Amino acid sequence: MEELVWAVSLEWGYTKHPPLPTWFMHLAIQGLGASVWLPFLMGQIFSALGLWFVWKLGCELTTPHRALMATLLVSVTAYFSLRGTIYNHNTAQLWAITASIWLFYRATHRQRWRDWAWLGLVAGLAMLTKYSALIQFAAFFLYLLASGLWRQARIWRGIGLATLIFLVVLSPHGLWLVRHHFEPLFYAETSLQAASRLQALLSLWDFLLDQLGRLSPMLVLGGLWTVWYRRRADHGPGQAANEPLFQRLDTATGAPLRPASYWAQLDADARRFLLWTGLAPVASTLLLSLALGSKLEASWGSTFFVLAGFYGLAWMRGLDSVQLRRLLILTAAVQILMAVSYALARGPIAQAVGHASRSTYPGPALAAHAVAHWQAHQPGRPLRVVVANTWLGGNIALHTGQDTRVYIDASDAESPWFAPGTALACGALVAWSDDGRGRPSAEVRRLYDAAPWKGRDEIPWSGPRGRRIDLNWAVLPATKDCLKP
Repeated sequence: MEELVWAVSLEWGYTKHPPLPTWFMHLAIQGLGASVWLPFLMGQIFSALGLWFVWKLGCELTTPHRALMATLLVSVTAYFSLRGTIYNHNTAQLWAITASIWLFYRATHRQRWRDWAWLGLVAGLAMLTKYSALIQFAAFFLYLLASGLWRQARIWRGIGLATLIFLVVLSPHGLWLVRHHFEPLFYAETSLQAASRLQALLSLWDFLLDQLGRLSPMLVLGGLWTVWYRRRADHGPGQAANEPLFQRLDTATGAPLRPASYWAQLDADARRFLLWTGLAPVASTLLLSLALGSKLEASWGSTFFVLAGFYGLAWMRGLDSVQLRRLLILTAAVQILMAVSYALARGPIAQAVGHASRSTYPGPALAAHAVAHWQAHQPGRPLRVVVANTWLGGNIALHTGQDTRVYIDASDAESPWFAPGTALACGALVAWSDDGRGRPSAEVRRLYDAAPWKGRDEIPWSGPRGRRIDLNWAVLPATKDCLKP
């Protein structure tokens, strides 16, 4: 909803985040129109693009078959599957981080200027998506130290080129930050603050548990594959179960040796690269949180585990073609099971039990009530401005019309699509809710209290068993300035 609200205007920055995901949403709206389903589509597109770059990296490190296996393993983690339906700055960064990792490997191992140039460009786009990309760039530096590549002069020349392009890409946003007093950085700082050291430790523990839960589908997938492998080994279609495959034998006992895992067959530098670039972001974040006493949100781990599928190769072994076929079957089954379960839980089951969640939020009903009140007091004048928080205002605006915009918390700074002081000139609908994700800021409440027409509606949230939410509405009439050219 936040991206849909922001996307009405192309800005070089927004009060909470850099601008790139909102630009992508703006382009999508121009082509497909604003709708509830659009962010779901966008989230899946960026998740799929992130997986494609994981596969591209895998092809640099190992065979295409094994690269695809690593990609399949990580594809079932929550960040690429269930949470991949959420289009926000975390999901939108998946492609840029995975592409940066792939380009960093190519640049350091192929030593071509074009790879360094592309790395600088994509790294800049990653920063224009979310500032947490710096954590991944720090992991690159640690890999250079661990591998000894930092001693090569050509590496530093490549870094210089990438850095120059990176700064060029970031420069317009940097100027915007200066003009707007670094607003997104203060938001980031506020997000990290914990009330106490104990709260910080508890949030760290919750963060770890959440990450384990979000990685658990991959563990389940690996377990299912292990059961299949132990029952059938490398005996696939067209191979009789009693027909032994060629195996290496122990020279002392003559017994067949267990094949080495795919991870063990990677060369030492590939394993070093995957460990440093893949694990350093989460490790450094945890250490910084401990040192600073800051809190962690589970969604911040979205890009920390993009290489987790390669670590899953540590328990996979055998004939590539047979094991890939099995993994494809199991991955499809797990993905379908998660998708169907998610759809039922968030849709029919939530409606049947009256569970109040974002998926059952009555956006169309709220919008219908809001428009009816507006037309009753401002007949013939289209509703163009909704004064509310992003969630409630966005739901009303989305179901009212593409020309309706949200004056977020009655703040010019948060609503740059309005020229300062002009948002209310042609009237506005003020809305807030105590029970429905819409509590008012002080300025919204002030406008509500000053409005000549106001009231309160109650609307069912989720089916007949669900609780009802309140819609506190008020209509601000157009001013004489509305008629000025």
